[in-house]
Amino acid sequence: MRRLVVRRSSIHGKGGFAMRALAEGERVLEYKGEITHWRDAVCRHRREGVAGHTFLFGLSDVRVIAGSRGGNSARWLNHACATNCEAIEDDGRIFIHTLRPIDVGEELFIEYLLATDDPLDENVRA
Repeated sequence: MRRLVVRRSSIHGKGGFAMRALAEGERVLEYKGEITHWRDAVCRHRREGVAGHTFLFGLSDVRVIAGSRGGNSARWLNHACATNCEAIEDDGRIFIHTLRPIDVGEELFIEYLLATDDPLDENVRA
């Protein structure tokens, strides 16, 4: 049985919602997409990006998973500071695991861990 459905989110655009109760520590799904280099992924995103969405997931070896190419439902997970899921990298793959029990219909959230080299200003914080 599928664990996740994508539908409109009150947080932002679309989101991933539990189709059944999920246990703490459960592997929900893998973040899939084309594995490429950041330069190529960013250029493609600028050229073809979906308005307001970035489907890029960085790997520890400086490559990136581009969820807009061959991606799955995981690309629609929204960010939250108080998350209920976490992304775990295992041998160049990203898996989404629950941090606590999740009820049917509850939206799943991960922390994007976005970083910037520039000092934070009001536009970045917003």
